[in-house]
Amino acid sequence: MTVIDRLAGKLGFWAQVAFIFAYVGILSTAMFVFQFGMGEMPCPLCITQRMAMMAASLGPVYVIVSALRDRLTTTKFMVGLGMAVIGAVVGAVMSTRQIELHILPGDPGYGTAIMGLHLYTWALVTFVVVVLFAGALLLFGHEFQPIAPEAKWARTLAWIVVWVFIATIAINMLVVFAEEGFNLYLPDDPTGYVLFGGK
Repeated sequence: MTVIDRLAGKLGFWAQVAFIFAYVGILSTAMFVFQFGMGEMPCPLCITQRMAMMAASLGPVYVIVSALRDRLTTTKFMVGLGMAVIGAVVGAVMSTRQIELHILPGDPGYGTAIMGLHLYTWALVTFVVVVLFAGALLLFGHEFQPIAPEAKWARTLAWIVVWVFIATIAINMLVVFAEEGFNLYLPDDPTGYVLFGGK
């Protein structure tokens, strides 16, 4: 293996870590800043978009864990990228649906806008980026097949990102349960946590 091959493999590994880190940041901001800080309760479509972000991130998690355990093959790398694409496509459908609900002139949209776009529009942007990211890596699958770092600190950092992602999923599950209570469906326009007496 040449030096260039090793560098490309290392870049492929850290690209997967950056993918997860980015979605952890997005999910955490949506939950802690908008939901808890600003009191903007996520609607059912918002929740499905969060779920799609988590589903898309499972692909890179699979790739990273396989690489760290020295079990990553080209096939597993492609499977991980395929998982990311499927999650992103499902999320893009959900985001597009929510955009369509608020597309009429004069409609204020749902929630706070950031730089003129609502969170569901930004979610669509991230899903498109994921598809492009995975597509680019699929074109150069062999060249950028991730190689796990050898340094203990780097491996530890990668594991921390994976476990923070898992914690993000767990916290989101608890928050959705608190918002939904023991009902089968979330309310269309939630205003509080049903589990704690809200509506």
